Amino acid sequence: MPSLGHTLRELRLRSFTGRDDEVALFRDALGGSGVVFVHGPGGVGKSTLLDVFAEVAAGKGVEPVRIDARHLALGRSALPAPADAPSLLFLDTYELLEPLDDWIREHYLPSLPASCLVVIAGRRGPGPRWRADPAWRTVMEVVALGNLSERDGRAYLCAQEVPEEEHERLLKISSGHPLTLSMVVDAVRRGASPRTLADLPGGAAALLTQLIGDVPSARHRTALEVCALLLVTTEDLLRTLAGDDTGELFAWLRAQVFVDESPYGLYPHDVVRDAVVADLRWRDPSRYADLYRRKLALFQGQVRATADERHRLDLMVMTVVLNGTRSRFAALASLPPTLRTHADSLREGDQPEIVAMTARWQGHDQAASVARWLQRRPEAFRVFRTGNGAPQGFGACLDLAEADLGADPRTDAMWWHAEEFGPPRAGERVRAWRFFLDRDHGQRPSPSLTLFVAWQMLEIVLIGDDTAWTFVDAFEDGALWTPALKSLGFRAVGASSRPLFARDWRRADVEEYTDLLHANQIGAPVRQEPGEVLSRPEFTEAVRSALRALHSPELLHHNPLLRSRMVARHGGAGRTPAESLRELLEDTAAGLKPEFRVLVERTFLRPVGVQERVAESLHLSFNTYRRHRDKAVTHLTELLWERDRR
Repeated sequence: MPSLGHTLRELRLRSFTGRDDEVALFRDALGGSGVVFVHGPGGVGKSTLLDVFAEVAAGKGVEPVRIDARHLALGRSALPAPADAPSLLFLDTYELLEPLDDWIREHYLPSLPASCLVVIAGRRGPGPRWRADPAWRTVMEVVALGNLSERDGRAYLCAQEVPEEEHERLLKISSGHPLTLSMVVDAVRRGASPRTLADLPGGAAALLTQLIGDVPSARHRTALEVCALLLVTTEDLLRTLAGDDTGELFAWLRAQVFVDESPYGLYPHDVVRDAVVADLRWRDPSRYADLYRRKLALFQGQVRATADERHRLDLMVMTVVLNGTRSRFAALASLPPTLRTHADSLREGDQPEIVAMTARWQGHDQAASVARWLQRRPEAFRVFRTGNGAPQGFGACLDLAEADLGADPRTDAMWWHAEEFGPPRAGERVRAWRFFLDRDHGQRPSPSLTLFVAWQMLEIVLIGDDTAWTFVDAFEDGALWTPALKSLGFRAVGASSRPLFARDWRRADVEEYTDLLHANQIGAPVRQEPGEVLSRPEFTEAVRSALRALHSPELLHHNPLLRSRMVARHGGAGRTPAESLRELLEDTAAGLKPEFRVLVERTFLRPVGVQERVAESLHLSFNTYRRHRDKAVTHLTELLWERDRR
């Protein structure tokens, strides 16, 4: 009668998918000698792969001896004596045998019969002494086991009878990591619908135990959390967020099997990053929010300190791709890596191809607009090129001026919106993201789209005091892009079926805007950004209404000026918005000409009675009084309008 263990192995093998290359390598090695060294992070399927190797061997009439270091009192006597060595030996969980690694490599394995094939499976690959020995390099095959490909992940989900409409979401959550994929399948079978690792039964902590094991100390856990939150971690960045004396912590991170190196620093495997962040958010939300805020400020400073534009854009590309895979916004969630595509300035001969691809995707009217702006603002265009330099796509961010009116109906709408809701002052810029297209994919996900979004985000990070407005009119699918742009503080304006997105940068300073980004990124409630945007006529009416209702709180309560930026800035501890507005009106009125100041004070701020009595107290006819009063209110409104836009 088959044992329970046999039944369990059979069930595991039925759900096994992929790893074709690894199985083929083992099949070729079977019957020979040497070492197959399989390594990979926790939960990636090393032990399951050994089960498959055992089945392949059994089909050839070979029965392996399997040693799992988790079940041994570690020592030399735990391994089969050379005289009793089998023809096939599996050493699983080899990381626990690493204290014996030198003895195993130098004495134990060389003492085995020449006909013995040894398969080692552990979290870390063979160390430098294995690789430095030319003899071991000759007889050893090293297999780095990674996550399942999308095809193999879908095959696994099909074998588990998971509905096809769930596949993309579950693969995104798990990143193809076998153990994580198994856990999300279990959650689905229990009736759950996980969107992140935090939705798994038992939370991310259960997964972390399998992925990383024990963490030596609280300081090491902090280092791991910082590494998970940062795009890449260098020792100086770790020191900034985790405190002094981080050399030991950085060395520990660097030695972890789930941490890789790039030219820019260390970064954890995706599933480890997600699990650490999910666990931190659940376990200590205040600490997570604080670390995330500091990380955001650190990244902005890092970008600003980078002089090379290409390097800046590379950093932003990595950020939008990393954050995009975790984004709740569909427009950002499918941004692919840029691969060999890069952003470049316009070159001689690019124009005809740009106009042609625009006509093919967006029609001749749009192509004509592109052609006009290529002549007027060639420096505003970026071309996204493939490895051979050919244009793959393009984008344009225009600096608009009043002289451009009439060149393009869409940019005309931007300029008039700015004029109505907050005219740019001398020296201030009006920026317009007007065009984007990929030659082969239009506006669907592509490396060109990733570069365009990264370019936009880079401009936001580097926004200067000289920028009054930014408009976005490059995207045809307003329903897709509205949520993402709203999270960045842009408003959809206009009644067109293709919305125009606008932001007046004078409405919030850098700190307030960073707060907005921070709240949106961590999913916290978004505090209303200061500054209800009013057109000039609306602002004028709001001032007049506020003056009339200044001594009627029930009427003043609904005045839009109470939600304006100038009132928010003028507010103080213990003062209501209405009290702040009154003080602001008094301060501003003090700057009027004496004859206007007295009219505002006696009529509105400290009224001496009905307006006929005010006119009488000033020795003016009522008609003359009204003309002077209206001039005084106009001047007061002018001063407030300027103050609101500082």
